[in-house]
Amino acid sequence: MKLRHLLTAAVMAAISMATQATAQAEIKFGHVGEPGSLMDLSATEFAKRVNEKLGDKGKVVVYGSSQLGDDKMMLQKIKLGTIDLALPSTIMSSMVPVFGLFEMPYLVHDRGHMARIRDEIVTPTMAPQAGKAGYNIIGVWENGFRQITNNRRPIVVPDDLKGIKLRVPSGEWRVKMFQAYGASPSPMAFSEVFVALQTGVMDGQENPYAQIYPSRFYEVQKYLSKSNHVYTPGYVVAGRSWAKFDPEIQQVLSETAVEMQDVVYEIAAGLDTELLQKLIDAGMEVNEVDTAAFVEASKPIYEEFAKSVEGADELITKAQALADQ
Repeated sequence: MKLRHLLTAAVMAAISMATQATAQAEIKFGHVGEPGSLMDLSATEFAKRVNEKLGDKGKVVVYGSSQLGDDKMMLQKIKLGTIDLALPSTIMSSMVPVFGLFEMPYLVHDRGHMARIRDEIVTPTMAPQAGKAGYNIIGVWENGFRQITNNRRPIVVPDDLKGIKLRVPSGEWRVKMFQAYGASPSPMAFSEVFVALQTGVMDGQENPYAQIYPSRFYEVQKYLSKSNHVYTPGYVVAGRSWAKFDPEIQQVLSETAVEMQDVVYEIAAGLDTELLQKLIDAGMEVNEVDTAAFVEASKPIYEEFAKSVEGADELITKAQALADQ
């Protein structure tokens, strides 16, 4: 009888320890950004806030610099439940077609406009479609306004891109857009871009300042053209592992992801000014582009997207109407 009691006590102790371990489980949050990037700063601040609220109930641990894989791999792991949170950007347009909305050039005018699009289009209309595909979007953050860098020449009009081998992220509309401009775009994982530029496999790439500077592209690129051709959100995505968390943890993660939305915009705005100056100081030759020429060259992309994706035309019209409010 004593042995039975001892065994029972041991089992109960093991269950208690397992429960405690689960309660204090690591919440893995992956992204591709380098240290100092907007993704890194945003995810780090999010983790700090969540961990302060959760205490010993759980801990967000951030894995940046593609430690958990590129965006495609991390989204696969989100669906499998082997990581808990990810911060994808452009690749969402390949996973859920309606997210091609943010591949439309010059759609988003500024961050105030994006906040309205977020609240009136992304959250009520687009996020549920992502959820059906296995991606639970709990926050809409930012990757940023994208700029073009290359080693061949300043880019002023679309014709200047002709013949330039340009790395782009995974997303069919980004490829089609730069093909329409005359470039030779090739999708490539972000972690491979520096070497591709360094070795001449690619002539150029396009990214926000908050990716260009932390990734040291100024070391392997001469020209920076301020195109602002696309604004890319970053999406805080959860998946299969979400159900394992207590409702309280889910609530803290969700509320903090939303709380961070406007904070991320503030961080991003500061980085735009700071990092552009750092890129100039690092020796990059910076020029303005002819925005009107790029807008005109972008019309076929809008037309094709509207025909290809159900409901796209309505979303484009609504997003454009929100610009002046």
